[in-house]
Amino acid sequence: MIIVMSNNATEEQIEGVLNKIKDKGLEGSVSKGTEKTVIGAIGDERLLDHELLESLPGVEQAMRIVKPYKIVSREWRKDDTVIDISGHLIGGDNIQIISGPCSVETPEQMAKSAKAVKDAGVKLMRGGAFKPRTSPYSFQGTGFDGLDMFRKAADKEGLPIVTELLDVRHLDKFLEQKVDVIQIGTRSMQNFELLREVGKLKVPVILKRGMSATISEWLMAAEYIAAGGNHNIIFCERGIRTFETYYRNVLDVTAIPVLKKETHLPVIIDPSHSGGKAWMVAALSRAGIAAGADGLLVEMHPNPCDAWCDADQAINPDELKSLMTELTAIAKILGRTISI
Repeated sequence: MIIVMSNNATEEQIEGVLNKIKDKGLEGSVSKGTEKTVIGAIGDERLLDHELLESLPGVEQAMRIVKPYKIVSREWRKDDTVIDISGHLIGGDNIQIISGPCSVETPEQMAKSAKAVKDAGVKLMRGGAFKPRTSPYSFQGTGFDGLDMFRKAADKEGLPIVTELLDVRHLDKFLEQKVDVIQIGTRSMQNFELLREVGKLKVPVILKRGMSATISEWLMAAEYIAAGGNHNIIFCERGIRTFETYYRNVLDVTAIPVLKKETHLPVIIDPSHSGGKAWMVAALSRAGIAAGADGLLVEMHPNPCDAWCDADQAINPDELKSLMTELTAIAKILGRTISI
């Protein structure tokens, strides 16, 4: 870290900054120029709070020279991380499509959904047993009964399952049901206690971007998980909130190449929540894969008109099959593979 002192900083103020640095176990190096005095903090600068340093008398600015996230950073690992989800790879040259209904409703609906997912060539199935809703009066999911329905339907078709964890108190049940991928939703991206708990596991985690989160905040949220020992993290861009009201959220395609530069971990997109309309899903999916995404999280319902949750954005089984054909062609052009 570099600390720039103000023009009129006194020797006492410079010494105060050096002492603060040493208190954190780092060394300080002072460089006095004709106009400015600069102090370099040598050591693990993550131990220093730049805002605290800037509040000290005589300090003009404190600047990090190392990224605040370490384990998830591309600097820590140059090669792409490839995550194995029950034999299905994601990352590197491997693209995975994850599909299924927004919410688990009935055994019949889940059986039809699992068959449709399998028939389309999709290898991983999604479904929400617990649903975080803006209104407390909206459908909140079928809970643990839904999780059991999901597991049975997916097992019959040989599909690993992806589902959202809302509450750390549900974790034991998730492990009992052998959930293959735990999803941390947009509203929980900065639920740091939840992130710490899934960080203690080896189960792959999909970390969705908060609807108003910066790239740096998103990466730091992932660092909470990685710092606990779980490096099986998949970033999911699901659309950010802007001034636009024509569609539900804005798919930040730019985030894909930015994350590819900043992190070695896989990056996927959620075209369903981004646009909020089924007719947008194919176009956004194509854009995501073309931009370098390692996969998609797509909502598909056997009969979207009857869906209990987010009916407007769910595609039907035939549309999923068609989408898989298009995406396979795009992946081939890029020298990548979608396993079907």
